[in-house]
Amino acid sequence: MVRGFVASIVFFSVSLSATCVTGQLSQRTEIGGGLGIFNYTGDLVSSFDLATSKPAATLFYRSNISQVISFRTSFTGGQLAASDKNNPTDPFAVKRAASFDLFLLELSGAFEYHFLDWRDDKRRLRFTPYLFAGVGLFGISGTPNKNAEYSNIQLSIPFGGGMKYVLNPHYYISFEFGVRKTFFDYLDNISGGNPSFKTFQYGNPNDNDNYFFTGITLTYTFYDIPCATNPYR
Repeated sequence: MVRGFVASIVFFSVSLSATCVTGQLSQRTEIGGGLGIFNYTGDLVSSFDLATSKPAATLFYRSNISQVISFRTSFTGGQLAASDKNNPTDPFAVKRAASFDLFLLELSGAFEYHFLDWRDDKRRLRFTPYLFAGVGLFGISGTPNKNAEYSNIQLSIPFGGGMKYVLNPHYYISFEFGVRKTFFDYLDNISGGNPSFKTFQYGNPNDNDNYFFTGITLTYTFYDIPCATNPYR
């Protein structure tokens, strides 16, 4: 009987400790998602243009390392498209009449730096600007006829910034603009070529394509009541 009682106490203590540890960790975690747009720059669109915007969405998990630094893992996907018809960059583009329309899915990890201590409940400050940078992998689908041999999975460098605003202790909203720097020149399925063939299916092989995500996200923060200190210590 005594052994059973002792075993029960040990089991209760271990369970309580595990609950405390879980509670402490859960205060550092967040999940969220949002809607936005994808844009692209490359051989068909030389500069950022809202007219080429296509729908996109994101889901993410964030770990708050400190009051100002966080790390997040994100899935972001959406449509990416452009056409020489809508906004030709030069007379050759009119003749080329190229276009693309694909689906892009990105997995990325990025560190965030918040400029203000916005999580302090004792202050009235409920917002902060922030910057982020990291690394990602993206995959594309929807290009049936490739103009060259290349992998549909490529590396990207996401970076950008935004603004966060606290709605209540559990929820906050963010507006974010991010650039995805790539090392890939075939998002639009066009790169270098030989102009002597007069096919017009060529672009600038020294200028890689990039894409952008602009969106609004809603985040849920996990808050648990911290474990009480043991009075018998």
